[in-house]
Amino acid sequence: MTARRLIVEADGGSRGNPGVAGFGALVRDAASGQVLAERAEPLGKASNNVAEYTGLVVGLTEAEMIDDRAAVEVRMDSKLVVEQMSGRWKIKHDDMKRLAAQAREIARRIEKAGGVVVYRWIPRERNKAADKLSNDGMDGTSVTRRPWQRPDPSDPSDPSEPSESPESPEAAEPGEPMSEPGSSAVAGSARADEPGDPTEPAEPAEPARGRVRTGPATTPPGEPVRVVLVRHGVTEANRDGRLAGRGGADLDLDGEGQRQAHRLAAALHAFLGDRHLGDGPDPVRVVSSSLTRAHRTGQLVAARFGVSCAAQPDWDEQDYGDLEGRTIADLAASDPDGLQRLRRDASARCPGGESHADLEERVVAAYEREVAAGGTVVVATHRMAILAVLGHVLGADLEHVWRLAIAPASMTSVRVWPDGAVSVEFVNDTSHLRD
Repeated sequence: MTARRLIVEADGGSRGNPGVAGFGALVRDAASGQVLAERAEPLGKASNNVAEYTGLVVGLTEAEMIDDRAAVEVRMDSKLVVEQMSGRWKIKHDDMKRLAAQAREIARRIEKAGGVVVYRWIPRERNKAADKLSNDGMDGTSVTRRPWQRPDPSDPSDPSEPSESPESPEAAEPGEPMSEPGSSAVAGSARADEPGDPTEPAEPAEPARGRVRTGPATTPPGEPVRVVLVRHGVTEANRDGRLAGRGGADLDLDGEGQRQAHRLAAALHAFLGDRHLGDGPDPVRVVSSSLTRAHRTGQLVAARFGVSCAAQPDWDEQDYGDLEGRTIADLAASDPDGLQRLRRDASARCPGGESHADLEERVVAAYEREVAAGGTVVVATHRMAILAVLGHVLGADLEHVWRLAIAPASMTSVRVWPDGAVSVEFVNDTSHLRD
């Protein structure tokens, strides 16, 4: 059965920043453009960002009430909120962190029920309905309209609520396709008065897209943390032997890669057991790189466990710069000495890209965050990222870890005890791919 598609439009504002603030949010049926719910409230004195995040939380709450299994696309003209909720920018302020955590929790419930939540930036002129509602809130007006609850949706009467409805002929766009589940479509640039730095690096200290449980470490005293590193399923570039990093084309899995990812998910379930299912006593966390091939793999794994997958750019593949798309055979023929330096010298930088040391710095930081979070985590990532973790935990240099095979859709497992002891349980397990 096809999931119902809902669009959440949300906004917030502050006259003074901080100053008199309010938010607005509405939910539309994506197919018809019909407004199903509208909300606006004053917030007293608050910042613009707090008002925007509050609109997001309320909009998601209304969507969950309508259908908690829906495919929900959130549209906002705040690039800051969209980028932060998509995991590409950090959230620095405590009040925004608190509201973002509430939004992630609602998204987690929707996804656990079988739905999905994605985020999309739209220009301000296409967010007029939510903007009007947020101005109602700043004017001190409270609005709660839920036409979807009426026995006869064609009957506009509701004596307990205002009858005026915001105009938004261009905002509904019922014929426009929603972003693909698991992606976050962001187009254009941020508004001129948007606070925050749109160039700040994508370093998600916060879980992304509502897809990871938050809270203290779940590992009991004395119990080890388990980090299962999985490489994404095969892509066209893998088949051709071409280098494909974070700076090149964002490749998706091909048909065989998707089949591999399904087998990988089943193998992980068999390995970790039912206790790590979403409704089990110790649910697994699933994270991935932000590149499509790895995130798609992570989504399939997460679906098997009934949890969700967070995209974290620190787990991305190495940026190969000018070498993107080149084959190893071509490099070996044209510049064998340069290829050997890249294999042996961690500080050797790909022209226009990253060195292995650059890659290792961000990947090891991401790995340490997962270890600190405790419990069991599956990370869907890339060959060089997995080699960076293995080099770190084994104390091995690049030349030696390069010799390790890390095949597409393979599993590698590391356990870390509270005293810092580390055990590599296995590397490059591909038994689940054998017919």
